[in-house]
Amino acid sequence: MSRSRKRGRLVVVGGVAAGMSAAARARRMDRELEIVAFEKTGYVSYGSCGLPYLIAGIVKDAGDLIARTPEEFAKQGIEARTHHEVLSIDTANKTVTVRDLEQGRDLTVDYDRLVIATGGSAIRPPIPGADLEGVFVLRNVEDGIAVRDFIAHEEPRCAVIVGAGYIGVEAAEALVERGLETTLLSRPAQILGNFDPDIALVMQDELERNGVEVSVDDAAQSIEGDSTGRARAVESAKGQHETDLVLIGAGVRAESDLAKQAGIALGFKGAIAVDEKMRTNVPDVYAAGDCAETYHLLQKRPSYVPLGTTANKQGRVAGTNAAGGEAVFKGVVGTAITKAFQVGVSVTGLTLKAAELSGIPAKSVTIEHGTRAHYYPSPGRVHIKLVWEPEDGRLLGAQIAGPVQEAKRIDVFATALHHGLTIRDLQGLDLSYAPPFAPVWDPILVAANVAAKS
Repeated sequence: MSRSRKRGRLVVVGGVAAGMSAAARARRMDRELEIVAFEKTGYVSYGSCGLPYLIAGIVKDAGDLIARTPEEFAKQGIEARTHHEVLSIDTANKTVTVRDLEQGRDLTVDYDRLVIATGGSAIRPPIPGADLEGVFVLRNVEDGIAVRDFIAHEEPRCAVIVGAGYIGVEAAEALVERGLETTLLSRPAQILGNFDPDIALVMQDELERNGVEVSVDDAAQSIEGDSTGRARAVESAKGQHETDLVLIGAGVRAESDLAKQAGIALGFKGAIAVDEKMRTNVPDVYAAGDCAETYHLLQKRPSYVPLGTTANKQGRVAGTNAAGGEAVFKGVVGTAITKAFQVGVSVTGLTLKAAELSGIPAKSVTIEHGTRAHYYPSPGRVHIKLVWEPEDGRLLGAQIAGPVQEAKRIDVFATALHHGLTIRDLQGLDLSYAPPFAPVWDPILVAANVAAKS
């Protein structure tokens, strides 16, 4: 592809959340800019967070996870090429080398501006047997389809999940819903490592109530196969677990090798270093999404937060600036939410252990309270944990565990963190009340009142 004769060419490497957000935003900013995005998988603009629900059967078809197809992007004047893998970036000559995976040929493409949105890749622990048949990761649409189809065609009886973060917990529910006896292995001494132990335990109890065998402080050491090369057991520190299916959910690493090979600087945890405009250290090269670092507003330093919400916002900023506009991404407070069965858990800001590891003085309190007026049918119980700085009462973080819908209350605390509110400020919030929705003293206010007395 020769250099565009219009107003320049924007090349986007990666066609999922950040990449296509950047492309779409750039198009809105500049109607004449030539935009081409390369994606090595067969899908663009999909919701990877929906993959566990595809496996569970809640999402009936993989196509339902797609926000927009290449054909729909083409109507906007955005060329989205699937099955095209960018092999290298030449920042001196402003070109990328791309392999057409279907045709088996390479092509060189000029760019005027470049957005790297290569995302993250599933961490595969170096354990023997990870390449056996029946061992999966869950990162892209093809992964979700592979797990779903394996269950449908092979009819496994039992499964082992290696890793107990968000993917592990959500996959545990999905596999139980599909009728599999499921074991969840957690290397740390608790599941959901970015929560404090007391909140994580609420989720562990819910998993176990629904038949999931949870084994914490238990690292997978090998995967054993049968004579046909199919996984049949996982050996862990605490014993052997029979299995027909293994799902590795050991976390995500930034897919930044392409940038590194091009001489683009990396930052926190090997993610691409960017400023608030999503610019890298190389002129006209931007990065966004799970391949890039982000700024943590509480820790006041770069961090790595591979979440879809962050990716979409970063992509929007990168696309704005790549098209000649002005936008900044100020950072995150680390808000996240998940659920399994009837329990939802959420977190924002710093946990108590994260504050301690960062050397930030912190106090905490955990309350359990009703979710509705006591006389209204089916009242639930919710756990709320607050973390704050003792000197000035500034809120540092919050965690919630309880009925699924209650976990969304975390957004109140996320808003408070963005605006630097204190425990006293929380006490004065004018929150809504009606018996079907909350008791007259909302659990958020109760937590703040208890914290103020501590």
